[in-house]
Parts: sequence; structure tokens; C-alpha cells
Amino acid sequence: MDNTQLLTTESIPRLMRKYSVPCIISLLVAALYNIVDQIFIANADYLGSYGNAANTVVFPLTVIALAIAVMIGDGACAFVSIALGGGKEEEAHRSVGNSIVLTVLSSLALTAAYLIFADQIVTAFGGRVNEDTFRLSREYFFWISVGIPFYMFGQAANPVIRSDGSPRFAMASTLAGAITNIILDPICIFIFRWGMMGAAAATVFGQVLTAGLSAWYLARMKSVKLSKESFRLDRRIVLRTLSLGMTSLLSQISLVAAMAAINNMIREYGAKDEIFSRPEYAQIPMAVVGIVMKFFQIVISIAVGLAAGCIPVVGFNIGAGRKDRAKSLYTRLLIYESAIGAIALVIVEIFPELLIGVFGAAGESAYYTEFAVKAFRVYLCMMPLATLNKGNFIYLQALGRAGVSTAISLVREVIFGVGFALILPRFLGLDGVLWSMPVSDVLTFVLSAVVIAQTYRILSEKNEKN
Repeated sequence: MDNTQLLTTESIPRLMRKYSVPCIISLLVAALYNIVDQIFIANADYLGSYGNAANTVVFPLTVIALAIAVMIGDGACAFVSIALGGGKEEEAHRSVGNSIVLTVLSSLALTAAYLIFADQIVTAFGGRVNEDTFRLSREYFFWISVGIPFYMFGQAANPVIRSDGSPRFAMASTLAGAITNIILDPICIFIFRWGMMGAAAATVFGQVLTAGLSAWYLARMKSVKLSKESFRLDRRIVLRTLSLGMTSLLSQISLVAAMAAINNMIREYGAKDEIFSRPEYAQIPMAVVGIVMKFFQIVISIAVGLAAGCIPVVGFNIGAGRKDRAKSLYTRLLIYESAIGAIALVIVEIFPELLIGVFGAAGESAYYTEFAVKAFRVYLCMMPLATLNKGNFIYLQALGRAGVSTAISLVREVIFGVGFALILPRFLGLDGVLWSMPVSDVLTFVLSAVVIAQTYRILSEKNEKN
């Protein structure tokens, strides 16, 4: 039996393990690129918290590239899965080819924009908190920008490879790049002492390897055979692919919008703080919030990976008319997402000092540690709701309800995420930055609960008719 046909016959728990675990690992590995850079940067005595702050400034700019890539890749993954489930091989191969063209064009455009407007972009994301932070941010950003086309190609190809029934290869290609980065980081930073350029160079080498392995696989897909016709852009296929991937874009871009608002609020209200208004401590809040966001990214990568791994399973079963299986998967997904958030919450509330220590806190002032403990415990106090919300958004995307998924994601990521990051600091100072996250997640869950109930009704009604 063909691998894709097993999606309608194998048990749901087994399919979730088969598809979601490699997807989780792939996303975690992708997240590790920037996180590993920051760990080595933080423990380099000639970079320290200034390098940490510079990494925080550039981090959301790499997420913009990731957001565009996963929008194209996850959209193509959902499109291909639904097409194959309905026996439409022609549409499946055109979706893959169109996604490759879109990724190449968008990555080149983004790289050009980054290189041309580098100073303005770094400034917009809070890089001018002090002179040393701006200098290091500018250096790191230039070299990271050079690797954007390779990074985006590898990340966009990953979900397409999963939709072809090869989640393990998708995981292995990403893992190979990350291991390369981990090996080269200490060599470039501590032995060659290349500083921020060294951290970026190690990252780019890993991204090139992942992109090369992905290109090799795409030329040898099992369920879809690419031809010259596959790469001819089709307006209908492009729009459908992008609409199906819009939630994935928003799930990533929220981090960018929130970080832009947060970094600028940190710079504004840090300058009014009794401690952090001092030049020698000005970079601490930005460095700390960046570290907290890295842990958040790890947890959200697990939550998103769990849900995104289910996209081929949900899409194929919807295309094949098996709504009962889609409903069973939905229930398990919501339970697992809540559990992931609960485990993360226990870790940040009980072991914040341990998490901080990984990022070089031993060489920093007591103000650094004090603010970091508060940041972990406040900013991430509603993680169970955050992970459940993310899982729900992506499931709706896989179900083909792109409009509902996009609408509720926009509310969470733009209206709540950015809005509260800008408003709350005006009343609570730096603490307002920290409370913006949990307040947004609580209000979003109220909306999610309504959509969850509606989705169950729709799946049940359709299941009865089938």
C-alpha cells in the first residue's frame, strides 16, 4: 500500500507519532540555529550581554524569513495532501513546483531589502540601545542576511518533503545543518575569535547543507513527479497555497511584530528605570527578554511541530471523506498541546535560574539575574493557553478553514500581541512589557474556545452525512 494511503487506515496515535515527532524535531533544530549562537555568544568574554542584546535585535529578522518560508511550505503541504487524498496528482505536482519558485523569488527579494536597508532595519528593532549593541547587531545582521536564500529554501522544502511521506528525511536534513552549526560555532567564536561574524558564518554553513539535501530530495519525490510544467506559476494554485499557509505565517510573524514593539518599549521605558537607565546596564532588559523569547520559541516549536506534523494526516483524510478520523485527531491534539504548555510552565516557574545560567548569567550583575527571573515567571505564565491556541490555529489550517484560522490568528498576533506590548508599559513600565504576553493569551483562548466548539459541531455533522 502507498505511504499516503496509510493515512486513512493506520491508527491516529501511530500517525501522530510518525509525522509529528520528526516535524517537532525539525522545528526545534531550526530554532536551535539562533539559540546555539546566543549561548556561545553569551559565554564569550569579549561579547557578553552586548552580544546577547545584538542577537536579540537580529532574531526577529530571521523569523521574518522563516515566516515566509513556512507560509509557502505549510501551504504547499496542505494543498498537496488534500490533492493526493482526492486523487488529483496534477494539482499536487504543480503546487510543489510553484512553491519552489515562490520561495526562491521571495528569499532573493528579502535578502536585497535586508542588505539595502540594514541600518534602518536594525534601528527599528531596537538596535540603538547603545553604541556597542548597534555595532554588533549590524555585523551579525549582514552575514545572516547572506544566508537567507538557503535558510528559506530548506525551511520551505521541509513540510513539502513531509507531505511526500518522508518525515524522517525532512528531520535529518534539518538536523544535519544544525549539527554543522553547533560544531562550527565554538571554532569560529572561541578559536578564530570572529565574534558575531563567526556565529553567523557557522549558521550559514549549516543552512547551505540543509538546502542542498532538500533540493536533492525534491528532485526524487515519490508521490509527486516534477516537470518543467510544475514550475510555471499558476495564479489559482499560488493563491490557494498562500491562503492555506497564512496561519503558519502569522504564527511566526507574531514574534516579529511583538519583538519590534517590545524592543522599542524596552528602550523607551528602560531609559526611565532607576537601574537600567545607567549606560552600563542599558542592554540588560533587551538581552534578558531575548533569552526568554528563545525558551518560548523552543516550546512553541514543539506545539507548532505537533500540529504541523498532522497537516498531511488531516488534509488527506478530509480529501478522502474521513471526517471521523479528523475529529479524533483534533481531540488528541488539543490534549497534547495543553500538556506541552503545562510542562513548560512548571519549568519556568521552578527553574528560572537554571535557564538563565545557560546563557552566561554567571558573568553578569545581580540586576541581570533579578530581572531575568521575573521575566521568565511573568512573561510565560500562560503557556498552556499559548500552546493550545497555536495548535488550534494550525489544525484549522489543515482542515481547509483558512479564513477562520487567519482571522483569529490576526487578532492574537497583531491586535492583542502588538497592542498590549505598546499599551501596558505606559501604565506598568518595564513590567508592562512582561504582562503583554499572558494577557494576550488569555483573551485569545476565549475566542479559541468558541471556534473549538464550532469545529466539533462541523466535524460531527459532516461525519453523520458521510
